[in-house]
Amino acid sequence: MDFIQSNANAFGWLARKAARDYFVKQYGTASKLPRSMGIVKNGKIVVLLNGRFAGRKAIVVKTFDDGKGDRKFGHAIVAGIDRYPRKVTRAMSKAKLKKRTKVKPFVKYVNYNHIMPTRYVADIDLKKVLDDEVLANPESRIESRKTIKKVFEERYLNQAACKSEKKAAGVSFFFKKLRF
Repeated sequence: MDFIQSNANAFGWLARKAARDYFVKQYGTASKLPRSMGIVKNGKIVVLLNGRFAGRKAIVVKTFDDGKGDRKFGHAIVAGIDRYPRKVTRAMSKAKLKKRTKVKPFVKYVNYNHIMPTRYVADIDLKKVLDDEVLANPESRIESRKTIKKVFEERYLNQAACKSEKKAAGVSFFFKKLRF
């Protein structure tokens, strides 16, 4: 391994091949190579890159670095925003404010290859609402989506009630739509 690290810049592809061969010898096959996504942890805000919710922001609820069940790849359970809240001003009535601050959430499993971690972290805790059993059953998935909707809307209206300034920045980033 020392040879690989010392000559990584000099031999580019050769170093990668040597590292792969080393791990194959260590773990048996290439499919068992460690695929840790150490950056992605609970509460991390990510942007989805592929699929129906591409470009949408989500919060990581639970991670599976080594895969689980029929998903034999690193993945995570995420809860995100499909329809973002709209801009509000002081002049708006309470009824209009309530209408414009509605959020449409989504919940899904996502492969690590299809998410881009951001530097932001949110202190929105969804572990009690979401787990594997909830996502397996369609009725419980609908109920969890409703509770997540309430949590997101409540958190959007009370953004000032953050524990730290870093988490407050993450929450405000989470509720803004990406413009691209």
